[in-house]
Amino acid sequence: MSELVSRTGGQLIVDQLRAQGTERISCVPGESYLAVLDALHDASIDVLVCRNEGGAAMMAEAYGKLTGRPGLCMVTRGPGATNASHGLHIAAQDSTPLILFVGQVERGMREREAFQELDYKAVFGSIAKWVVEIDSAARIPELVARAFRVAMQGRPGPVVISLPEDVLVEMASVPDAPYVVPAEAYPHPDAMAQFASLLEGAERPLVILGGTRWTDEAYAQMVAFSERYALPVATSFRRGDRFPADHPNYAGDVGIGANPKLAARVKNADLLLLVGARMSEMPSASYTLLEIPNPRQKVVHVHPGSEELGRVYQPALAIEATPASFAAALAPLSPGQTPRWAEDTKVAHADYLAYTEEPGVLPGVFQYGAVMRDLRQSLPADTIVCNGAGNYAGWLHRYYRLRRPHTQLAPTSGSMGYGVPAAVMAKRQHPDRTVIAFAGDGCFLMNGQEFATAVQYDIPIIVVVIDNGMYGTIRMHQEREYPGRISATRLKNPNFADYARAFGGHGETVVRTEEFAPAMERALASGLPSILHCKLDPEAINPATTLTAIREAALARQGH
Repeated sequence: MSELVSRTGGQLIVDQLRAQGTERISCVPGESYLAVLDALHDASIDVLVCRNEGGAAMMAEAYGKLTGRPGLCMVTRGPGATNASHGLHIAAQDSTPLILFVGQVERGMREREAFQELDYKAVFGSIAKWVVEIDSAARIPELVARAFRVAMQGRPGPVVISLPEDVLVEMASVPDAPYVVPAEAYPHPDAMAQFASLLEGAERPLVILGGTRWTDEAYAQMVAFSERYALPVATSFRRGDRFPADHPNYAGDVGIGANPKLAARVKNADLLLLVGARMSEMPSASYTLLEIPNPRQKVVHVHPGSEELGRVYQPALAIEATPASFAAALAPLSPGQTPRWAEDTKVAHADYLAYTEEPGVLPGVFQYGAVMRDLRQSLPADTIVCNGAGNYAGWLHRYYRLRRPHTQLAPTSGSMGYGVPAAVMAKRQHPDRTVIAFAGDGCFLMNGQEFATAVQYDIPIIVVVIDNGMYGTIRMHQEREYPGRISATRLKNPNFADYARAFGGHGETVVRTEEFAPAMERALASGLPSILHCKLDPEAINPATTLTAIREAALARQGH
């Protein structure tokens, strides 16, 4: 055995990241972890320097979504850590593997409320899967390896590692930890036999796919299984890339503003197969599609985290397995004859097409729905689309069609400001693919400064900013609950095309529908990070209705 070389804690951190195959990290630098930054100087790791810790953490979260390995983010102590909490919360609710390294005061200064000191276990304990403070450089390989495993295994999620400043300059002679491969939970043969029996006895089955720990192979295996059994398949909220939308078995997505016919199909199913999905508040229409704790439907719940099985809904059959292992276990199953629900599956797909094929006309000369319809026809199938939160996302989710796995980056947590940093990471990871971020005017300015990161590293993302001059989702709720009493939802925006040019990117303003396609072509041809500033009539509040209609309905309810 070769003699161990003494290394600083900072060097040990970087060496462990290399041992885990780390490709890139996002960060905002800080004096609290200078020793790590110094070690990164000589490492073959792509370092993306960001403009805000929230954006940096969201970039790392997007990497976790795209690869299944933890996204890595480094931030300084105190305000740097609290800024990063936005991305940490997304990773928690979206079941994404992420490791956040945060600086900490020296060990001898702890418990004095030193400069920017935080108790990270107290601050992040309810968000992260695990929070640990490394108190000895010698334990760095052990704890970093454990962090990778915790982040990926079971239900994935975020881990926080606190780095006291003096630990990073402490010397230690310890071996590196080996590469971590997360344990795979496999379905028991008895459970698969029971599932086959339930499926055989069903009349109105429905599959809903969601969650994480999917692979390209699992995606293909689930498609093949649905074809053998002629099963209707829906996807969960912002998990639309779990099944091809152009497949004849696709029934749509159960999310905000779901097709009423699909919602009825969920309620009326006699067998509901949930794979990876949790059916939390958004996909369950505020917990109304399934009764709690005993659903009317026979629920077969497949999830890699045992703590999620029976947490809300008591299933007829709980299967602790990853989507990948469950999809593989489906291979031997095949019906003896054409399933009796085959014709109804065709109806389910027809209902999906009817709901999403042709967008309705709403007020204004910029018809956002028509733009989304045209983009689904013109963009390559492997285009990665990103978005944050806001009513503007409703058009994307309804009218765009995701046809390949790993082509959607969107927060199920409903966090604003996600689309731009996610797009930066996606394009960095996949430079040969088209990457488009959609953002409302309010959503964009939450993390729009990361456009500077795209320019700095020559990452030619395209950002479509939908500007209606307000926090549209909140205004919609405001008109429904307090009609005509507008408060704290108006916005006065900059010229976002000028914003793009000021940073060194390409920018254009789009006022009319017919101006969008040529502007998109020029943005793609520019080879620069680009912003298309699209002006949406405020009346066009969501794909289905107008502000005035919502207000008048609310007033009528109140007797005015």
